[in-house]
Amino acid sequence: MRFSLDLLGRDMAVDLGTANTLVYVRDRGIVLDEPSVVAVDTRTDRIVAVGAEAKQMIGRTPGNIVAIRPLADGVITDLDVAERMLRYFIQKVHRRRYLTQPRMVVAVPSGTTAVEQRAVKEAGYQAGARRVYIIEEPMAAAIGSGLPVNEATGSMVVDIGGGTTEVAIIALGGVVTARSLRVGGDELDEAIIAHVKKEHALLLGERAAERIKIDIGTAWEHEEERTTEIRGRDLVTGLPRTMTLSSEEVREALEEPVHAIVDSVQTALDQCPPELAGDLVGNGIVLTGGGALLRGLDRRLAEATGMPVRLADNPLHSVALGSGRCVEDFDRLQNVLVPEPRG
Repeated sequence: MRFSLDLLGRDMAVDLGTANTLVYVRDRGIVLDEPSVVAVDTRTDRIVAVGAEAKQMIGRTPGNIVAIRPLADGVITDLDVAERMLRYFIQKVHRRRYLTQPRMVVAVPSGTTAVEQRAVKEAGYQAGARRVYIIEEPMAAAIGSGLPVNEATGSMVVDIGGGTTEVAIIALGGVVTARSLRVGGDELDEAIIAHVKKEHALLLGERAAERIKIDIGTAWEHEEERTTEIRGRDLVTGLPRTMTLSSEEVREALEEPVHAIVDSVQTALDQCPPELAGDLVGNGIVLTGGGALLRGLDRRLAEATGMPVRLADNPLHSVALGSGRCVEDFDRLQNVLVPEPRG
């Protein structure tokens, strides 16, 4: 079945992520990359801010304004807010509203249930889409990383997002084996917060933990250990306090979630058919997603699996670029989309 192209190339792809939402518009590429956060005034139910502006408000809002993240673990947890956020982003991209009603391809985690997929589609339709198609994130990440998904040769992708880690082995336009783990960048941040609270009786905010992870977080022993200064609230005195944290200590704090990611990669390899396992030894594993930027994670996975591991050229945008390719070349790639339920 062929589909006519929408007027003025307004079809779009959305990477609706736990941490960030990216929007790709046909013929224009990625036009929006903003945090998946909405600030709502609880007294009036009015949206105060969306995206980057709303993220600045996390942990800093007065009582009547709450900063909501409508997705957790890659799944919509607040449909109403997710739909309003999506509508805001679409209107931000398409300023001339009468030209909207695009077809939309939305990337979701591979472990998403039919009910959760319906919620994503509902959010897309409510936000003004004419048709909504679903693509699984690991498939989109593989396409965006330039892997030959439609060929008989096996490819393996590990996509570490804000809320989930997707591990998939792909061949002939389909996912042969997949593991969706509800561990991602957010869990790494939470592990740092929990460690500092337990070991130093210091309470950190989400944004401070994220900064520590980016600055000195590692998954593998590094030649030069680094330190950073952190500020938080002393749980004993209740007063602000500053201390120094080392990369070695942060690595120790991150050990549990990192081990869970490594374990899920090993499990997926165990489930891989032997014919494809041979391809993977040659092709290796491709890492994508924001969590893939954790220093030393490629070394850690290579050591655990004995396979070559490389970082995708553009790990933060792989899923959005792959979903966008489906919009650009719909007829050739529609076989990789999740089939529409009949009825």
